[in-house]
Amino acid sequence: MKIWEKGFSVNETIEKFTVGQDRVLDMHLAPFDMLASKAQANMLAKVGLISDAERQQLITGLDELLAQVAAGTFQIEDDFEDVHSKIEYYLTEKFGDAGKKIHTARSRNDQVLTAIQLFIKDYTERISAKVLALVEVLLQKAETHKNDLLPGYTHFQAAMPSSFGLWFSAYAEHLLLDLALFEAAHTVADQNPLGSGAGFGSSFPIDRETTTRELGFGSLAVSAVGAQMLRGKTEKTLAFAIAGAAGTLGKMAYDLVLYNSQDLGFVNLPKEFTTGSSIMPHKKNPDVFELVRVHANRLQALPNDIILATSNLPSGYHRDFQLLKELLFGPMLEFVDLLDILLFALPKIQIKAGVIEQAKYDPIFSVENINQLIVSGVPFRDAYQQVGRAVEDGSYVPCREFYTTHLGSIHNPGLAEIAAKIARWKSGSALFSKKNEG
Repeated sequence: MKIWEKGFSVNETIEKFTVGQDRVLDMHLAPFDMLASKAQANMLAKVGLISDAERQQLITGLDELLAQVAAGTFQIEDDFEDVHSKIEYYLTEKFGDAGKKIHTARSRNDQVLTAIQLFIKDYTERISAKVLALVEVLLQKAETHKNDLLPGYTHFQAAMPSSFGLWFSAYAEHLLLDLALFEAAHTVADQNPLGSGAGFGSSFPIDRETTTRELGFGSLAVSAVGAQMLRGKTEKTLAFAIAGAAGTLGKMAYDLVLYNSQDLGFVNLPKEFTTGSSIMPHKKNPDVFELVRVHANRLQALPNDIILATSNLPSGYHRDFQLLKELLFGPMLEFVDLLDILLFALPKIQIKAGVIEQAKYDPIFSVENINQLIVSGVPFRDAYQQVGRAVEDGSYVPCREFYTTHLGSIHNPGLAEIAAKIARWKSGSALFSKKNEG
């Protein structure tokens, strides 16, 4: 069944190509299309385009379909082009003319777009909750290990003393920055396109404010042409958010791969979190973080895929947009998997105490030696040269004791300040408004 049927059949080869993966991918959109159709039915009854009895029939049928989705029994059989045709067929078979009327004052363009807007809006809320949960894990680890020193590196060279408090809190703070990207994606997805039709509105006296309120959209996409231009923009904005957060996660994973190596040995993974070698019995490989790294790298290419698919298109609908589901939906699920595995693994990471006490790290205290000379009145440039010569001729003695005694004032990971940022996100962002209301 096709909602655009006009009495002729499409060539089977053409149909297979044009349908693509829609039947599979549209399962993600099914509940959102049903919710949008409920709002459509209520609005049509309100403006007098269907009777209240017809409205009630449609609502009953759509609630039945939503129950099937919740139970895992809803299917889109091969007889149907997509989820939209399956839903309309179900309503028509069950209620006759009432089912045929659900598409009044609606195009498949705004129908699909509304479902996608709702789906991405819901996704940004759910994924942001996971990101924030990971931030809180990192902040807890930072608090626990704020006094555990580790060598900080630049150019892959031991540079200055750092701490696990600083390291964990740095990634916590950057994931909060990444939340700003998801908030932007949520803002773009929070526009109601229903009622824009094929991009040219409707001559019926439809009430778009009603559907906006019922569907929980923050605002109405006013221009019918502009509403259709959300297709591609919403996906692209989400792609940048996923790519930005993936970049943070990939960098963190790379750090942990290095820190787990024998040469550095800053962290330990529980042995059950590692894999072995088929020939070298001593190996315990940090494959989980290597795989996080490569998935994160792949996800950073996502905006480019979306841009290439949409950048040379004029306004209006084009079938090119169908491919956006294939490009985006898989990576959306992939990113969920990354967050879930990190939420599982990060709390179990074991920090090795005392790694910085090794003699090979003596030189990283050289800046503190310079600072002590400055305090005694030596100009910086002279102090720099004096310590540099001592390092070269072997007379250098690191200021370890002073550094560790004053650790609290030197290394402030800003845990209270980051916790305050978390609180502001929870109370002040639309991403978490549902949670706050609940």
